[in-house]
Amino acid sequence: MNSWRQVLAALANEKLRIVFAELVLDDARRRGIVVSEPKRTKALDQLAAAGLAVREDGWSPNPSIFRTLLEASGGAGRREGVERFLVAGRIDQYPANKRQRYELLRWIAGKAFTPGEELSEKDVNERLGRYTSDAVTLRRYLVDSELLERTRTGSAYSPVTDGSGGS
Repeated sequence: MNSWRQVLAALANEKLRIVFAELVLDDARRRGIVVSEPKRTKALDQLAAAGLAVREDGWSPNPSIFRTLLEASGGAGRREGVERFLVAGRIDQYPANKRQRYELLRWIAGKAFTPGEELSEKDVNERLGRYTSDAVTLRRYLVDSELLERTRTGSAYSPVTDGSGGS
């Protein structure tokens, strides 16, 4: 499901890149992998050729390469609207701002549901799974925002269609 744009966007984020580097190093230590100096020198040259490292008073990573590649592909830059919170069409983060969160939730409800339909919890979760790996939390946010409601019997869900809902 991960696209190359999603991978580059993750690596363009400094905190995610650091955590990924820690995972790589921990894995190498567990497996007893050591890179000899000649192989390290060759690897650094290859990383420099790829734009991932620069040599200025010693070697340094070049994290701007990820943002540069995204921008060149049309996949980065200043994103507007709900796109600010999505990566490859899936929720990357929920906005802290209530108005922005409601905007994102309303957009998802409009995409995931059709006015007047009733869906089982399983079907709701399946549809919401297109937008997040945590469909339960997203469903709860939609209910709390009054964009999705349980039917009177409590056995199904329906999008709210009174004008304030996400349809």
